[in-house]
Amino acid sequence: MKIIVTQENLNRALNIVGRIATTRASLPILANILFRTDNGRLIIAATNMEVSITETIGAKVENDGAITIPARLITDFVNNLPHSNVNLETDGGKVKISAGGYKSTINAALADDFPELPEVKPANKFTIDAESLKEAISKTIIVASSDTTRPILTGVYVYSLDGVIYFAATDGYRLAEKKVMDEKSDISVIVPASTLSDVLRVLNGDEKVRIELDDEQISFMIGDITITSRLIDGRFIDYRQLIPTKTEFSATVDRNEFIRIVKVAELFARESAGSIVLKTKQAGQELSVESITSQIGENNSTIDAEVKGDGVVTLNSKFLLDALNAIGDDKVNLHFSGKLAPVLLTGENDDYKHIVMPVKS
Repeated sequence: MKIIVTQENLNRALNIVGRIATTRASLPILANILFRTDNGRLIIAATNMEVSITETIGAKVENDGAITIPARLITDFVNNLPHSNVNLETDGGKVKISAGGYKSTINAALADDFPELPEVKPANKFTIDAESLKEAISKTIIVASSDTTRPILTGVYVYSLDGVIYFAATDGYRLAEKKVMDEKSDISVIVPASTLSDVLRVLNGDEKVRIELDDEQISFMIGDITITSRLIDGRFIDYRQLIPTKTEFSATVDRNEFIRIVKVAELFARESAGSIVLKTKQAGQELSVESITSQIGENNSTIDAEVKGDGVVTLNSKFLLDALNAIGDDKVNLHFSGKLAPVLLTGENDDYKHIVMPVKS
């Protein structure tokens, strides 16, 4: 293989692809990045056997071929090269790289030992704009679980219902659901949250993202980048029964003001595992947030609100702040039915629902 590529394009691709190459796998070659020419372009790919990322970049191909190069070394090396053309040439199990006054030879490994890159045989496929996908991912992965003993909760449930695609996730203490787009296809898969984090990192601009999936895998095609992942096997919980349809107490408040008083209350709640008390007061049309700890002291802050009913509930302050930051609208609606009932938070429309379970006090 003998090729010439620009340092800018190569550096960008290596930083995207090399992120999933791992030295902790049982196969040493998974710590390498695959370089392979195809129809006058260069394919750069890495995999950890669960997820694969490929990017195709322009190149001047003088001789076709394929080789794998240690990911960390090649990524750091190219990152420090000047903005110029980079020459790569294979010589058996070595790669000669030069750019400007820089010349190096790197011990490589033959591409024959690199795992076959996965291909999805799509049973379903749809296209979504990048901004909508970015919003759906960012608003749901924040509540996905990191507990691998319950694998289905470490992913985001992507499914269609009545002609609409939803993203949903839960860790058992909170839950988020995002209404995404109209789609006639019948979809029901659980996508690893870690995969969606990789997708989130490469989304930019207003491009369209093509998504293809079968019973075992899902692919996200973003420009010249393809991210393919195994799906999580299992049946997602029937979470919709946890979303309150009627509540006794509610408050509508300015989101920024709400965030401010929760952050203040959190300072006083560090010794009580972040627990803060919310109270709605219909007579005064206000919402108060309290926190009391024996070591630090106590705090009570109040803001104006449109209130129905006098209710009290205790929440984890971090979980509440995550919900408020995800909602993003100017106004936030808070709904609950007592100390032990789930708390529903929504914005100014119903396309995003966030539930936080109360802290028993």
